[in-house]
Amino acid sequence: MMTNIFIILLYVVAFVLVQRRISGLIHQFSKRKHMNATRASLVSKAISLILFVVMLSMAAISIGLGYQDVSLFVSSAFAVLGMALVAQWSILSNVTAGILIFFMFPYKLGDRIKIIDADIDTSGTLEEVTLFHLLIKLDSGNTITYPNTLALTKPVIKLPRIPVPVAELPAPKESSAEKSANPSLSA
Repeated sequence: MMTNIFIILLYVVAFVLVQRRISGLIHQFSKRKHMNATRASLVSKAISLILFVVMLSMAAISIGLGYQDVSLFVSSAFAVLGMALVAQWSILSNVTAGILIFFMFPYKLGDRIKIIDADIDTSGTLEEVTLFHLLIKLDSGNTITYPNTLALTKPVIKLPRIPVPVAELPAPKESSAEKSANPSLSA
């Protein structure tokens, strides 16, 4: 009994250490790529959930539940999950694509991009990348949500930034201290 408790504690400590390390690496990666911290947290939570299931399965096998019992439970859980998501396959594929985009998408927030799509002009600024879609502020001023799976399957072009016209600013007024320092201006 004590060995089982020790094994479970060992797995819990290992899970916490590995999860913190992976979470730290994901957050460092997101800072280096100038990604949203909320998005990094979502990806970190998804990977932590997978890690937790693996740790739980390994702990169950280690304390003597048997490989066949654990594998039957895990495969049954995945079968039920798969059946539940069969009607919503696009949700699962968008989440998977969102994780892939997090690590592999060569564009960062604020970049002007164009997704080659015959149905709609998607030229604009990449505003946000979520687990399900990209938010692109179009050049027309509208914002479009574009599914992650389509962003992975269609070509994406990085566009040059549009120069922002500088408005004519009025000349700064001189203060009374500046006028007294320069008597030629006060005459």
